[in-house]
Amino acid sequence: MMKLRTPMPELPQATKWLNGEVSREELIGSKPTLIHFWSVSCGMCKEAMPQINEFRDQYADELNVIAVHMPRSEKDLDLDQIEEVAKEHHISQPIYIDNDHQLTDVFENQYVPAYYVFDEEGTLRHFQAGGSGMKMLEKRVNRVLGNK
Repeated sequence: MMKLRTPMPELPQATKWLNGEVSREELIGSKPTLIHFWSVSCGMCKEAMPQINEFRDQYADELNVIAVHMPRSEKDLDLDQIEEVAKEHHISQPIYIDNDHQLTDVFENQYVPAYYVFDEEGTLRHFQAGGSGMKMLEKRVNRVLGNK
């Protein structure tokens, strides 16, 4: 697992980007970034999505939000299905499709859903996994944003 205070790694070549592509350079120095890992086969991810979307919209000016689709099985590799589920769940932020686990490996991530909060310098300030704890995530994001 990536340790706190680790700098944001380079984003390797994605299988495909949906909703536009971003680079590490674009994410660092502007504003904090939330990177969340999800999977089409993960029920918990889908349950959390409305809250992530709310979050994304609420902090649109202050926070970069990037989704990473991490496949957990062969069935999760279907790009059309990923696109369909993303639409169904209103994931309008950029989605990095990671069919080869390139980014997953760089992040040493083993979980979906998983949430990584980087400050504007690109330093990892918070990590959490699993379905609960949206309040905690919100608290940590607010702390990184400097909101009380």
